[in-house]
Amino acid sequence: MIPLTRGRRWAVAAVLLPLVAAAACTGGASAPSASDPGRPNIVFVLTDDLAINLVQYMPHVRALEHAGVSFTNYTVTDSLCCPSRSSIFTGRFPHDTGVFTNGGDEGGFNLFHTKGEESDTFATSLQRAGYRTAMMGKYLNGYEPAGKVAGKKRDAQQSPTGAGFVPPGWDEWDVAGNGYGEFNYDLNENHAVKHYGKSDTDYLTDVVSGKASAFITASASAHEPFLVEVATFAPHGPYTPAPRDAGAFPGLTAPRTPAFDTLPSDPPAWLAGRQPLTQKEMQTIDTDFRKRAQAVQAVDTMIGDLQATLDKAGVAKNTVVVFSSDNGYHMGEHRLNPGKMTAFDTDVNVPLVMAGPGIAAGVKLDEPAENIDLRPTFESLAGAATPATVDGRSLRPLLGGDRPASWRQVALVEHHGPDNDAADPDLPAPNSGNPTTYSAIRSADYTYVEYAGGTKEYYDRTKDPDELHNTATTLPADTQSKLHATLQAMVACQGQDSCWSAAGR
Repeated sequence: MIPLTRGRRWAVAAVLLPLVAAAACTGGASAPSASDPGRPNIVFVLTDDLAINLVQYMPHVRALEHAGVSFTNYTVTDSLCCPSRSSIFTGRFPHDTGVFTNGGDEGGFNLFHTKGEESDTFATSLQRAGYRTAMMGKYLNGYEPAGKVAGKKRDAQQSPTGAGFVPPGWDEWDVAGNGYGEFNYDLNENHAVKHYGKSDTDYLTDVVSGKASAFITASASAHEPFLVEVATFAPHGPYTPAPRDAGAFPGLTAPRTPAFDTLPSDPPAWLAGRQPLTQKEMQTIDTDFRKRAQAVQAVDTMIGDLQATLDKAGVAKNTVVVFSSDNGYHMGEHRLNPGKMTAFDTDVNVPLVMAGPGIAAGVKLDEPAENIDLRPTFESLAGAATPATVDGRSLRPLLGGDRPASWRQVALVEHHGPDNDAADPDLPAPNSGNPTTYSAIRSADYTYVEYAGGTKEYYDRTKDPDELHNTATTLPADTQSKLHATLQAMVACQGQDSCWSAAGR
């Protein structure tokens, strides 16, 4: 093991709640009532491009942190929408899903669909275990409510009306295609495609909020356990706030951290030579940051509304609420215009908060967690089996506040680039950062990156939290060797046991 791990930091702000009674980890279990304390309901709110620095503007999320567990070292498998979401659904790394990009030969909905990944997700597992399941908002890049795959209507096997494709595992499906602007979009509502326009009531985040509340109410009335994922497009560009929030935070500017407009020492080739940000670029960054803070107000309001719905339906005490993001976002750090895809913490370290029955209150954990862990966590809570092919590990042993005897040491990040796809909504703008292919491991203390061309980065975040000093070439030879071996084991791992062993180095 690389001797670079600091002691775990645990902060408890309230009396811990008792652990949920253990559920048998078998599929096909009979469906309990929605009030069964052994198998809680799950409400999963997944945002798009939400960086940690936006949480301070979200009072309901901050309240959720006080009520539950926050994972301070939660890492995404790739700071890019489709690969990250594919990992969330399947619990597997990009090298196992094959999804590395938002489209083309290495990614997007079509590849995920063609490879049959939809047939083995947390949705299919929980549905088999007796849960009602709902997906609302954003699915995967390239999905269109009434589009085609391989020349066929996507719904050819499922919909008698020929209206739109719904993947297996979902009882309720209310999903948009290009919903980034929050207005003028189509929504596939259980095979029926409906257009929403420009009125205030058409604002997408509000629409899916209302549908999620209706699903919760109906499920509770039927005394059926449920999982609902509400995946917002906000605060992804063009950073459209709800009309009621368009004037919020006047004068707000982007954070001026030590990394703002500063290159790291010995930067990789794709970043080296970046000139200082211009005054115009900084003004644009400030405007965009303010719009992003405005855009997440509707997301935060939605969380409060969903919690009120849970309470009114009488199921709040038996519901786990989960909040996260598919990736982070940099805005001026390391001299980069707004974007993502890098291995810097701005992009790969995102919020993960969980609160509910059996979950400790006010606890911050620094054990490395990753988005591949969400599927097995949901399955464990639901008493559903987790296939051996899943790379992630359930976070449930951490949720009660007990320190585990052992835990993984590193998380894996995989990225294929540069991105030159003109059809990609995440196509990097000039000077926003467009890294070449890399793999990285991130621990509670350090980040280590290897690029396809041989360049390496190492940031000791205990001494250099803003990642400004690349010390890869100054590391002792044995440390470099161990880092490389760990990374190689991670990118080759397949399945829970293999990936857990590789991550413990």
